[in-house]
Amino acid sequence: MTTQVNPTNGHVTLDPMTTAAERPSLGEADDTTGSYDLEARGALRRVAGLSTELADVTEVEYRRLRLERVVLAGVWTEGTQADADRSLAELAALAETAGSQVLEAVSQRRDKPDAGTYVGSGKAAEIRDIVASVGADTVICDGELTPGQLGALERILKVKVVDRTALILDIFAQHASSREGKAQVELAQMQYMLPRLRGWGESLSRQAGGRVAGGGGIGTRGPGETKIETDRRRIRARVSKLRREIAGMATARATQRSSRDRNAVPGVAIAGYTNAGKSSLLNRLTDAGVLVEDALFATLDPTVRRAQSPDGREYTLTDTVGFVRHLPHQLVDAFRSTLDEVAAADLLLHVVDGSDPDPLGQIDAVHVVLRDIDAAAVPELIVVNKVDTMSEDDVLTLRRALPGAVWVSARTGQGIEQLRAVIADRLPHPDVEVDVLVPYSRGDLVARVHRDGEVRSVQHEAAGTRLTARVDGALAALLEQFATPVG
Repeated sequence: MTTQVNPTNGHVTLDPMTTAAERPSLGEADDTTGSYDLEARGALRRVAGLSTELADVTEVEYRRLRLERVVLAGVWTEGTQADADRSLAELAALAETAGSQVLEAVSQRRDKPDAGTYVGSGKAAEIRDIVASVGADTVICDGELTPGQLGALERILKVKVVDRTALILDIFAQHASSREGKAQVELAQMQYMLPRLRGWGESLSRQAGGRVAGGGGIGTRGPGETKIETDRRRIRARVSKLRREIAGMATARATQRSSRDRNAVPGVAIAGYTNAGKSSLLNRLTDAGVLVEDALFATLDPTVRRAQSPDGREYTLTDTVGFVRHLPHQLVDAFRSTLDEVAAADLLLHVVDGSDPDPLGQIDAVHVVLRDIDAAAVPELIVVNKVDTMSEDDVLTLRRALPGAVWVSARTGQGIEQLRAVIADRLPHPDVEVDVLVPYSRGDLVARVHRDGEVRSVQHEAAGTRLTARVDGALAALLEQFATPVG
């Protein structure tokens, strides 16, 4: 084990390759209670292995031209060091999804983030030295920064500072393709941006009397109104307009759902952590042909496809946006009309990446979002995906933790037929039993019974088709005239 002592402040930095056996030399401490030695608590620890690997020279040249060079900084206040490292590893994946090159990652143990600079002024100075040494142009913090923390860090670090929320919003902005998705992302960005408007020097504090920069003219010549006040007013106006547009789109989506409800088509929603394989599972179950990409938040716009159970009943499958730990509340608010597809479903397929280092943590993070959108009461079926990449020990451990789960591989097709059977069993069943003799001239009713009901038996007689089945109340009323008399 090696340590480095800073002569100016006496802080000790542990070598990232320090083993668990060597660590007690700093004093026996319980990682889960926060009882740390002064040296260990004050250390800014570099996280080994979190840097973007470049494949060849051409990729180096491309990234030098196109990508931001970033340093990651995290503060962990609870849990273990492994939990903190997993959170930073996820932040690195988010940064790379956004198109950045991760140069370095550091984390610090604190009771709570510093109110002024998130990491403390001394650690901010150390990060500034790291930024200068690796040539980074952006620092990404693993948390949501207050407007004050954001400004203070930028003044110390002299580079752009981005927090986890802004990073996720940027990824959503890159991946939004539909009109509704773009409006939802823009609304979330505006809500995030409004309290954080700032400018270099005094550019946003100058009074904007007369014709303001950009030719504002009438409506922007307030008595002493500053540029930042003008920008805030414009953002508020844009937020109001976006809310009206999204409300109109939500009405159309609700109309589509009510149409499916009238036709008694059960709905199944696929939800889960980002990059857990939800779109791959939808393709495997329905041949939907939707985009599948090994990237975070590849799916933003919900996709609805029809599927058929082994017993012939039709139902809808809806692929939804992936969730993540600490999903920004602005996104939950903006995407509420889309996420209502989950709350209105008859069954929720909760897809879990079995190959992830912390699948149970992913499940907990998804449950937090489900509670936020009032979908916690929807019947849930946990589907552990990517079993083809899991070790036997991992499978046994997770089976004990998730006894009712279905185990599949959307890539190879393993377990898909079992999943179809479980979905058919968990779907809501029609509640009216009928025994009818339908004339051959009403073949449309026979087809509808096969499509929407549960057919027990079929016999073709001279007068028509004899059906014994379970159907919903509306269809039972149509079939009542063909009921077979009792006795």
